[in-house]
Amino acid sequence: MYRALTRDIEVVVEPFYLEEQSDPDDDRYVWGYRVVIANNSDIAVRLVNRYWNITDQNGQIDEVSGPGVVGEQPRLQPGDTYEYSSGCPLDTPSGLMFGHYQMETDEGEMFDVEIPAFSLDSPGLLRVLN
Repeated sequence: MYRALTRDIEVVVEPFYLEEQSDPDDDRYVWGYRVVIANNSDIAVRLVNRYWNITDQNGQIDEVSGPGVVGEQPRLQPGDTYEYSSGCPLDTPSGLMFGHYQMETDEGEMFDVEIPAFSLDSPGLLRVLN
C-alpha cells in the first residue's frame, strides 16, 4: 500500500494486476487500484477534480484530468472516508502513477491533495538493478 498525507487528508492506494484482462502477447497489461481517502481534518471538503500522471516503462507519459472520480464528486465530513476502484491499461509490463485531487472547502478554498506515487508491476517481472 502507498500513502500520502496532505492537510490531514490521507490518500491510500493499493494497486493490483488484472491477469484476466491482460494479454502480454498483445502488449496489453492491465492494473486495478483501490483508493481510500480519509478526511482526518476538522473541515468538510469536496473532491472536485483529479489529475493523474501515468508513465510506462519506456517513459511514455499519459496525463489524465477531469471532474471528480468514477463519476462522483464526493463530499467528506471530518472523520469520513471515501473508497473507489478504477483501472489502468499499459502497453508495457510496468509503469508508475501519481497525481493529486483538487479539493474545495465549504468556504470555497481550493487546494491539492497528493496521490502517492505507486508502481504497476506485472507478476514475475524480472528487474535488473545496476
